[in-house]
Amino acid sequence: MTDLLDRASFRYSIVIPVYNSAEIVGETVDRVVRTFTEAGLEFQLVLVNDGSSDRSWEVISQRAGTTPGVVALDLMKNYGQHHANLAGLREADGDWVITMDDDLQNPPDQALLLIDKAMEGHEVVFGRFEQKQASGHRRIGSKLIGLINRRVFGQPQDLVVSNFRILRRDVVDRILASRTTYPYITGQALMFSGQRANVTVRHDPRPAGRSTYSLVKILRLVFTILFSYSSWPLRAAALLGFAISGLSFVLGGFLVVRGLVTESVVEGWTSIMVLLSMFAGFIIALLSMIGEYVVRTLNTVSTAESFHVVRRVGN
Repeated sequence: MTDLLDRASFRYSIVIPVYNSAEIVGETVDRVVRTFTEAGLEFQLVLVNDGSSDRSWEVISQRAGTTPGVVALDLMKNYGQHHANLAGLREADGDWVITMDDDLQNPPDQALLLIDKAMEGHEVVFGRFEQKQASGHRRIGSKLIGLINRRVFGQPQDLVVSNFRILRRDVVDRILASRTTYPYITGQALMFSGQRANVTVRHDPRPAGRSTYSLVKILRLVFTILFSYSSWPLRAAALLGFAISGLSFVLGGFLVVRGLVTESVVEGWTSIMVLLSMFAGFIIALLSMIGEYVVRTLNTVSTAESFHVVRRVGN
């Protein structure tokens, strides 16, 4: 049995992306600070304002200016949760990095459970929620993304992933070294780690405001995973192309044999137009997929940063 590590011997960075949560993020900060202070753990709290349109920046910058160990970053615009997490990971200097939401649905005291599980020798620990407090479309989206993660990143069947997680420093360094224009922290954590685990944590209802994680954002994340980390769409299109080609050869052979054994009949334009439309549609779809890969590749090799920090407050 592996000896447990001493959690008090490490420094922890807590990264929280912030988006339009002025009503609740102040309490989130206070509870995180109180939890880690009472536990006697050395910590750094990194708050990343992801282009909020409300007073979120004013709230977190005020906390960062008056609370030791708290840092606030202000991104130039809304880049998305995973870009904000990446900005926080670059700022983080802890031996372990915890990522969590800004709305108190990930209770700060539950982060201690992640830490205790990590002390057993795991590189990454994901929080598994007892009962997730989320809308129907988010639950469906989570299941869809879970299926894709298993296909693309080899996520084990018995492992449940979430944005409430703790990453060892070497895993964080590998994520930062990848320099991708389309970050997906969950998938990258799976790619760059070996020892992963789950720990059951509480998931509380959102005390104020409403979730901004819409169906559009879920679909955008699905396309990011598929086109940035996998060749599966291209392979699926190729397989479909071979299947259509096979059917076309069979149909062509049938027509040749029928023409040899029966009287030739001049067919109308219908069948020709249907076949041409089907093949043209498939070719356009295939070219669109190839174009998506090309655009993302160009963005990756030509863009130095996938986000820009315009302000930083903290000591």
